[in-house]
Amino acid sequence: MKYDIKPGVKGLIFDLDGTLADTMPYHFRAWQRACARYGAHIDNKFLRRHTGSPGWIIAEEVIRSCGLNGSVSIDSIVNEKMKEFLRLQHLIKPIEPVTDIVRKYHGILPMAVGTGGHREAVEKTLEITGLRHFFEIIITANDVSSFKPHPETFLRCAELMHVDPPFIEVFEDGELGIEAAQNAGMMVTDVRSWYDSDW
Repeated sequence: MKYDIKPGVKGLIFDLDGTLADTMPYHFRAWQRACARYGAHIDNKFLRRHTGSPGWIIAEEVIRSCGLNGSVSIDSIVNEKMKEFLRLQHLIKPIEPVTDIVRKYHGILPMAVGTGGHREAVEKTLEITGLRHFFEIIITANDVSSFKPHPETFLRCAELMHVDPPFIEVFEDGELGIEAAQNAGMMVTDVRSWYDSDW
């Protein structure tokens, strides 16, 4: 898969999970195990609908949709999911067609990561995939008050990159992230067809 950036682009923003790094099979497995502990079940369609949302929003939706109100807290599910994910995180690989763009434009164009992930997990994933040194600007769910599809994540990146939104290309794999980029007035490229992910 060979792709080059769109004409007129002056800055690049990358989602992390499912865009820079093939993390989604491990997130899914971790969510399944965490939910099973509390007698709940989710399928991959459920998680795909919420790709780009921070963990506590997904946990809130698990509680609501699985009828767990009053029997388990959001924090309990999130903590269990994080524990499971950290056990699997060492298996994560970079998504080469996307990281090729990072390498090509590093030092040429401003770049940022804009993700709905938790700061601790994001930093570790970037380290494991060897991508951390490419990014000075990393905006996570811990850094914003409104989450994808709200544009705040990407607009914060743009502000720190000193690039106006219409001149930024966002690389995304989730519907919420694609919508967030559009809401921010940025160009957006859907990378889901660029690789095969088994989840």
